[in-house]
Amino acid sequence: MSLLVVGSLALDIIETPFATLEQALGGSATFISLAASYFNPTKLGVVGVVGDDFPERAWDLFRDRAIDTSGIEIVPGGKTFSWHGRYHYDMNTRDTIATNLNVFADFKPRVPKHFKSPDFLVLGNIQPDLQREVIEQLEKRPRLIVLDTMNFWITGFRDSLEQTLKLSNALIVNDSEARLLIEHPSLIVAGRRLQEMLADDEQRIVIIKKGEHGALLFYNEHIFSAPAFPLEEIFDPTGAGDTFMGGFIGYLARRGAVSYEDAKRAVIYGTVLASYCCAKFSTEGIEDLSMEQLLERSQALRALCSFELEEGELLETLR
Repeated sequence: MSLLVVGSLALDIIETPFATLEQALGGSATFISLAASYFNPTKLGVVGVVGDDFPERAWDLFRDRAIDTSGIEIVPGGKTFSWHGRYHYDMNTRDTIATNLNVFADFKPRVPKHFKSPDFLVLGNIQPDLQREVIEQLEKRPRLIVLDTMNFWITGFRDSLEQTLKLSNALIVNDSEARLLIEHPSLIVAGRRLQEMLADDEQRIVIIKKGEHGALLFYNEHIFSAPAFPLEEIFDPTGAGDTFMGGFIGYLARRGAVSYEDAKRAVIYGTVLASYCCAKFSTEGIEDLSMEQLLERSQALRALCSFELEEGELLETLR
C-alpha cells in the first residue's frame, strides 16, 4: 500500500564525545522514509524542501531505496535546514548549539497529484498548521494518519496541535512530550488521555517512546510494552525516534492492516531499526541492512522478553 511521508530534510552537525560529523544527512522525513523503505510499500513518497546544496549522495540514496522524491522542493540558491547538536557522555542528553531553518523557514508542503490518496500518511515533526494543510490537500482519508510533535509545538501552538490531533488516529511521542501534553506524571494515564485527543476512529493508537527503556503501545483498550534492544555502544542517537516511526508505519503499509497484533509487530520492527540507527552516525546505520539482519535482531529481541510461568509449581511452593 502507498505511504506518504512529510517532514524535514537536513544537513546536520553532530558532536559526540567520540567524534564529530559535519554535513550529516538528517531530518525527520529522511529517517522515516529510509526506515519504511525496508518493507517495500507499493509506493513511498516524501514531501519536503531542500536547498541546492543538498548532496547528490542523498538523492542517490533515495533512488536506491525506491523513494519517490518528486514532492521535495529544491530552492535555487537556498541552503538546506541544519541542526547542530552536541551529545553528552551518556548519550541521553544533548545541547542544541544552533538551528538554522534556512529554506525550511518558508516551507509550504505541496502534495504531488499522484500522492493525494495515500493509504498511510506520516506527518513528521513540523508546525501543526502545516500538518493540517497536508491532510486538507488529500482527496481521501488515509487508513492511518500518524502524527509526531515536540515540546516547542506543545507549549507554543497548543490549540493548533489539538486541532491536528483530532484529524489523526495515531500519535508517536516520547515520554517527556507525553507528560507535557497531559500534565500528568503517569505514562499510563498520559497514554489513555492522549488516545481521547485523537479522531474517533476504529483505531486510536498512541506510542510513547522511552529511549533505552523501550516503548509503550496503546491500541484502543490494549497496552503493549516493548523493550529496547540492548546495545553495548551507541554512536549517534540522532534520528532514532524517526527511524522507529518509519519502521512502524513501513511494516503496517506493507501489511495493509492495522490490527492490534500488526501494531505490536510494527513496534518491534521499529525498535530494531532504531537500534541499527544508533550504531552509526547519521543515516549510515540504516542505509544498507538486509532483511535477514532485521529478522535476526527481531528474534533476539523476542527472546529477551520471553518467559514461561510454572504456575502449578509456584502454588505448591506457597502452600
